Amino acid sequence: MTNLTKRPYITAALFGMTALTLTACGEEETIETEPSSEWDRIQEEGTLTVGTSGTLLATSYRDEESGELTGFEVEVVRELGERLDLEIEFRELGFDEMLTSVSTGQLDMAANDIEVTEDMTDQFLFSTPIKYSYGTAVVRKDDLSGIESLEDLEGKKAAGVSTSVYMQIARDYGAEEVTYDNATNEIYLRDVSIGRTDVILNDYYLSKFGVAAFPELNITIHPDIQYLPSEVGLVVNQDNEELLEQVNETLGEMLSDGTISEISAEFFDGADVSVEPDIEEEN
Repeated sequence: MTNLTKRPYITAALFGMTALTLTACGEEETIETEPSSEWDRIQEEGTLTVGTSGTLLATSYRDEESGELTGFEVEVVRELGERLDLEIEFRELGFDEMLTSVSTGQLDMAANDIEVTEDMTDQFLFSTPIKYSYGTAVVRKDDLSGIESLEDLEGKKAAGVSTSVYMQIARDYGAEEVTYDNATNEIYLRDVSIGRTDVILNDYYLSKFGVAAFPELNITIHPDIQYLPSEVGLVVNQDNEELLEQVNETLGEMLSDGTISEISAEFFDGADVSVEPDIEEEN
């Protein structure tokens, strides 16, 4: 394995109305005006609507005991909202619907381990990175699914989201694509364990959390496969630059004061995902 440089892979919202009251000749006249920007609208409404899946360990999922939505990015966004003096309204959606809703203005933001890629930055604005990672492979523990390197993906059944960067890599190496409709992590992982599929290409930290959550399954993280160093940020519409400025300023404070590191440690077994890892990437 050799060190490689990181490569990129690949609103029609209803405005709230502000009422201005003017007095002329002893009579009151009410004039309604639109907020001058999306950020003004968000401030006036006092709510930031955020799309997330609710099914992705450990960044966005429902706690088994309480049933409450939680996870690394969920809690980062909650802290962001508190510092911006905004309520956070989460809407649980599949990945594609989430991004469509951001692009059409039905959502203000998406938070779901979304990687900064060349294709995505052509369509959306990304916040300051809050998570750095790299790709790995979840395989069967007893035989590593017959996979020694990415070259061995040809003919294997790779599970995942069709539009993800990781599924594109699987296709590039000749794997057979198996997709799910916003399925839980357990379904993905169990299918690998029982041989219905062979491999899941995904983010290292998410994969590590998922494997640890189901110790009874015949699955493991491949010991030799590292690829595609990545950055993850919060996603907003391309027209919402003022919102992005507010978000980035606040995230900068949260990175500097250690808040994001603390949230990371809670959900990633003590690891600080806000620090860029030094990895050796597979050719």
